[in-house]
Amino acid sequence: MQKLTLTQTLQQKLSPQQIQFIKLLQVPTAELETRVEEELETNPALEEGKAEEDKEYEAEEEFEEEFERDEPNLEEYLHDDYSGYKMQGDGGSDEEDKELPISVGSTLHEQLVQQLGYLKLDERQTLLGKQLLGSIDSDGYIRRELGAIVNDLAFSIGMETDEEELENLLFKIQNFDPPGIGARNLQECLLLQLERRDPEDEINRIAYDVIDYCFNEFSKKHYDKIAKRLHIEDETVLRDAISVITKLNPKPGGTGEEVVKTQYLIPDFLLANNNGKLELTLNSRNAPELRVSRSYSEMLNAYDKSNKKDKKLKETVSFIKQKLDSAKWFIDAIKQRQQTLLNTMQSIIDFQYEYFLEGDESKLRPMILKDIADRIGMDISTVSRVANSKSIQTEFGIFPLKYFFSEGIATESGEDVSSREVKNKLKEIIDGEDKKKPFSDDKLEKLLKGHGYNIARRTVAKYREQLQIPVARLRKEL
Repeated sequence: MQKLTLTQTLQQKLSPQQIQFIKLLQVPTAELETRVEEELETNPALEEGKAEEDKEYEAEEEFEEEFERDEPNLEEYLHDDYSGYKMQGDGGSDEEDKELPISVGSTLHEQLVQQLGYLKLDERQTLLGKQLLGSIDSDGYIRRELGAIVNDLAFSIGMETDEEELENLLFKIQNFDPPGIGARNLQECLLLQLERRDPEDEINRIAYDVIDYCFNEFSKKHYDKIAKRLHIEDETVLRDAISVITKLNPKPGGTGEEVVKTQYLIPDFLLANNNGKLELTLNSRNAPELRVSRSYSEMLNAYDKSNKKDKKLKETVSFIKQKLDSAKWFIDAIKQRQQTLLNTMQSIIDFQYEYFLEGDESKLRPMILKDIADRIGMDISTVSRVANSKSIQTEFGIFPLKYFFSEGIATESGEDVSSREVKNKLKEIIDGEDKKKPFSDDKLEKLLKGHGYNIARRTVAKYREQLQIPVARLRKEL
């Protein structure tokens, strides 16, 4: 037997204003103008210019109570064709990114196809050659097995061939520019480049032998084994040969004229030091002048004087009110964004005041998102949205806000220092080490503890990797 039951649940749900604010907060300055333009295009009730007096909204307030029962559903409004809340960078929009047209030069593939034409191949060989060129990755390598390419040709265009025929054609392609193109692995790539150097030069010959016969030892920097295997007694000769190899290009595909997008870093904040007093300002592009359209407000005023029972007129006013609400919400969200950005950045400056006075990294204090969130009375996620996409211009450079956040490391004196300070000290030690006998992570741990930093070996390894410094074996030099 079915029963009817009534249950009451409590749910947390973001309001439309909160959704609008969260989306706008994470937009960097460079994209804010585009976001504002999109809203201006989709909402005719929103205009550029300084806001006028509050009397524009009086007419709306007069009839708002009477109109309330016919007010449209906000959830439906947020998802209709007029909402305009989708924007670039939301992660939830399936619209394609809008990009400005940029000049395009010849691509690597186009250059290779042009060189293929110089070989004067017949139609069959040309088709095979183009298939090989199409298998070259962006970095210049062919990583597909030749047997797989043979199968591709058989199934796609019904052309019969074998690996030997393809390999003979590949050898010709490997003579194309840039040197090393069409290699199947790093060793072959380096050998192709060394083959083009003067074979009469002793250093070039030794460099070729190192890669040809001792590639495994070279990759592990076992130079003593290389010298023994190739019977090289003069260490200087081996050092010169290694130097020749390290100057080769491991990714020949990157030498072609490629399409490059230049991204300019536009600071969201400007910080000036006025005789020891730090003055923070928000980039003016973060403060667009917007207002609600007077004409749309007058339309609502006209409704109050007309026949309110007219169904079509009510539908029209419903649309007008939606647009007015949207315009006001957007303007409020922009203002709230500005205030939140300033509050967050000012708190960071207050926390790291000594650093911002001089730009000395040793003055950076350990600081995490929670420290700033507690200061401004906002959620950690809000601070994270600001820190991950914003930057500040100081007298000593432009820095992303996340640069100023770091963990704390205890010293022997019991004080906490920034992990950035420890990283700088780690880099200083590694830069000054004997490259013939580089320090292991265990040795680095002891050296850092000798400088007063209580740090574990696994933390040393983590910081070294974050600094993109290889392990001791790979830092070894002759």
